[in-house]
Amino acid sequence: MTQVRWDHDRESRTGVPEVIYGPGKTAAHLRQVFENTTELRMASRLSAEQMEILRDLATVYPEARMAVRNPRPKREMPVVPVITAGTADIPVALEASTTLDAMGVPTATHFDVGVAGIHRLQSILPELTAARVCIVVAGMDGALPAVVAGLLRAPVIGVPTSVGMGVAQGGVVALNTMLASCSPGVAVVNIDNGFGAACLALKILGTERPD
Repeated sequence: MTQVRWDHDRESRTGVPEVIYGPGKTAAHLRQVFENTTELRMASRLSAEQMEILRDLATVYPEARMAVRNPRPKREMPVVPVITAGTADIPVALEASTTLDAMGVPTATHFDVGVAGIHRLQSILPELTAARVCIVVAGMDGALPAVVAGLLRAPVIGVPTSVGMGVAQGGVVALNTMLASCSPGVAVVNIDNGFGAACLALKILGTERPD
């Protein structure tokens, strides 16, 4: 059996611990990483079968397709808002919020506040003003991150999703819209990359290394 070479020093180098990417991992690989440890362990993009394998070793988050063992205690800091344009964007947003929560960063999720009903965004703005960074997840035309960035002082991390049909091109249109934003202070990660958005937020926050 192939042994997993766990990168124990990654967090001290980069501020972000190693996280298992589920596709291609066998049951044995997953158990090697999650068994008999007191350290934080996370896995992402898990299949239903892989989540079942880890159910006795970790807390499983089916909609986020993640598993977490030994999450960090919550830190005293402003919450990171994780916002979606639509309901279909929620799994990508939950990948981001689950990653941050596991690292001890408090989050607040706000779903289905896209530009088709912009009044919904207006209703949550008072809750966003204290944020140090904000994650905004959107498919279709991908317009929401630019709108949010035009209303907040905090940097905005845009996450395009593959939600959409026809000319949406599996998220390429949303990606290009976010990259072409006229609102300053928008950084953009890859399509459906909620985990990458969480990692960028961690680096922006400058979270301390664990003891």
